[in-house]
Amino acid sequence: MTDGEKLIPINIEDEMKSAYIDYSMSVIVSRALPDVRDGLKPVHRRVLFGMHELGIKATGSYKKSARIVGEVLGKYHPHGDTSVYDSMVRMAQNWSVRYMMVDGQGNFGSVDGDSPAAMRYTEVRMQKISEDMLSDIEKDTVDQRLNFDDTLYEPTVLPTRIPNLLVNGASGIAVGMATNMAPHNLTEVINGTVAYIDNNAIEIDELMQHIKAPDFPTGGIIYGYDGVKSAFHTGRGRIVMRAKATIEEVKGRECIIVTEIPFQVNKADMIKKTADLVNEKKLDGIANIRDESDRKGMRIVYVLKRDAIPNVVLNKLFKYTALQTSFSVNNIALVNGRPEQLNLKELIHHFVEHRHDVILRRTRFDLKKAEARAHILEGLIIASDNIDEVIKIIRASSNPDEARASLMERFELTEIQAKAIVEMRLRQLTGLEQNKLRAEYDEIMIRIADLKDILANEPRRYNIIKEELIAIRDKYGDDRRSEIEYAGGDLSIEDMIPDSKVVVTISHAGYVKRTNLDEYKVQNRGGRGQKGVATRNEDFLEHLFVGTNHQYMLFFTQKGKVFWMRVYEIPEGGKTSKGRAIQNLINIEQDDKVKAFLVTKDLKDEDYINSHFVIMATKNGQVKKTSLEQYSRPRTNGINAITIRDNDELLEAKLTTGDSQVMLALKSGKCIRFEESKTRPMGRNASGVRGITLKDSKDEVIGMIAVNDEESNVLVVSENGYGKRSSLDDYRITNRGGKGVKTINVTDKTGGLVAIKNVTDDDDLMIINKSGITIRMAVSDLRVMGRATQGVKLINIKDSDSIAAVAKVMHEEDEENEEIVEGAEGEISKGTDTTENNSEENQE
Repeated sequence: MTDGEKLIPINIEDEMKSAYIDYSMSVIVSRALPDVRDGLKPVHRRVLFGMHELGIKATGSYKKSARIVGEVLGKYHPHGDTSVYDSMVRMAQNWSVRYMMVDGQGNFGSVDGDSPAAMRYTEVRMQKISEDMLSDIEKDTVDQRLNFDDTLYEPTVLPTRIPNLLVNGASGIAVGMATNMAPHNLTEVINGTVAYIDNNAIEIDELMQHIKAPDFPTGGIIYGYDGVKSAFHTGRGRIVMRAKATIEEVKGRECIIVTEIPFQVNKADMIKKTADLVNEKKLDGIANIRDESDRKGMRIVYVLKRDAIPNVVLNKLFKYTALQTSFSVNNIALVNGRPEQLNLKELIHHFVEHRHDVILRRTRFDLKKAEARAHILEGLIIASDNIDEVIKIIRASSNPDEARASLMERFELTEIQAKAIVEMRLRQLTGLEQNKLRAEYDEIMIRIADLKDILANEPRRYNIIKEELIAIRDKYGDDRRSEIEYAGGDLSIEDMIPDSKVVVTISHAGYVKRTNLDEYKVQNRGGRGQKGVATRNEDFLEHLFVGTNHQYMLFFTQKGKVFWMRVYEIPEGGKTSKGRAIQNLINIEQDDKVKAFLVTKDLKDEDYINSHFVIMATKNGQVKKTSLEQYSRPRTNGINAITIRDNDELLEAKLTTGDSQVMLALKSGKCIRFEESKTRPMGRNASGVRGITLKDSKDEVIGMIAVNDEESNVLVVSENGYGKRSSLDDYRITNRGGKGVKTINVTDKTGGLVAIKNVTDDDDLMIINKSGITIRMAVSDLRVMGRATQGVKLINIKDSDSIAAVAKVMHEEDEENEEIVEGAEGEISKGTDTTENNSEENQE
């Protein structure tokens, strides 16, 4: 130990605590966390400021990356060159940041995780959006601090016009804390910020009407909304992201095509890990994986095996691979140098306050500059008014200092004014220049008054913030990239999807879609209908029913299984679109077919499910009643609804309240009516009891209705387009299991019976032919006739066509005549348009 030094004993625990706290605060403030105002960490801020100081603008030429890295290292950022270059590279990658801040030329890596070229090879310049982050920095709008060696000043924050923290997000691991902030859409963020400026008391839910959800650079689908809601309200939340995938047929093979992947997923790694899962037999149904991505966009093709069900394979890909991943939002940013967790409103608040401060400082700077210029102009105008005397004083002076002092004394000028007069050029003595001086002075006085008004008027300052934000939105705003699938989460979908009425159609080959009811027209009977649906080769429409988006659907198959779906989950399509294969929506066996559908309300409502029953009928005349409660627990792979015997299949299922009467109709034209109470409730696996006796081995049940309204009529339709309405009283109530009574006189002209419905004058009838032609008519046009007649012609059947399905919808009084649809075959009489509907599946 040298002379004059001494040892001071300290507690090692205290020293470790204080040293660690100093270190952790240094990491938190100077490295890992972004500032809430400009959304930048120190390294990003220094890169942008370094480029600004070098004059590397968006419209200028590119400069070597190494030059910028050297500038930043040498002047502002005393760390490794890799940290600076990597940060700069990330700002130039369109899959890493939502709005790029650096314009790169050369190899800047790829979404497959490829490394960028070394900094001596790549070149960069600013993006235009970065210039707007630095605009007005020279006007003393932000605090400056000394750099690491106290030789230069650098900004502590940028005076950004872009709400960068929300727009580009941030991620960083500090000591004892981390931040992970999602990127958002610039247009939405600015709309939300403008709404906040208009109303500081705005609720977060109201802000979410503008800022719907994060918007990731790689697009994809945000699956479920609960995480988004939590992130916006609390600053923490888990957002599930899914790849955008479609199922297509490529060269005769079903393929899953992925065009967008979740944010921060390495595409090459994902494909490799998926291939490993396939090879290890953990993923079935995939024959091959091809990466067909190019400069036009991403395209990953999963070629499926011939027996694979595409929807099942896709769900497994979501479950086991990075096609579905989550983004854990943790909004921690520095507020006045301290880390804070912030919700959506607080993030917007801090940005707006920063902009307000910038505008105040900018206005003060401009005012100071304008007043200094006005002061000089006042002196120059005095001099030009007394020019001869001024020249005389200057010529009589022995040096400039003496001239200045003499002028100050003679005209009561300040030193600044006197100096400006002494340095005045001779050309300013011309008349034109003198006029210019006065015009400039008048203009600058107006500017000074305007700047003072800004400083005195707070609402005006906030209005300026708004105007500048709207200009930024118009300049850089774009459409969302990430879609939001509200149905993915546990959020109540009723808030997000309108409860509109829709027509759900299913073709013979099993293609399903939903269409707004408004697309269908009403016509009187006797027409040939309008072209309703384009079907695939040798396919025809087999089922149609009407419901609303919020309802639950139960799908019953001919093998006796039941599957669940919400109506809004069915893909939407126009009236002429083909729809999607049911196999892609529910996990149905390949040799099974959906035969019946029920629309129910909330399956979690115990009173509802315990007071309703499902009545089922099979082709061979078996009937079975089961409590709806037995079907209230949805399972992905479906459950048994009824045990089907050999050579039989499930035909129909109806929802009842337990006090209805059941009517079964046969192809041979017979119909039976019996009390529902004659059938006791059974378990899911029972096979039921005899409902009606068939005429012979060729006969079969074609339909079942459940009635509890004495005023309703029974409507039957035959395959050749004949139909009629009969009174319910014509069918006496008998015991179940009988042969029934005649409901229509079946002849070769009428063809066998194909449909039975219970109707009233308030209903319309919708009939679909196997060729896809639809017609809609009012039931009130059909008179009630005896049950033994053959009925009247409802629709003209062309050639070998026949009726495929019949459904009813509610009739609307307010009708407007419509013109004949162009291209419809046959004569179509005047029609009406209706939007109200009712479904017999929904009776209670």
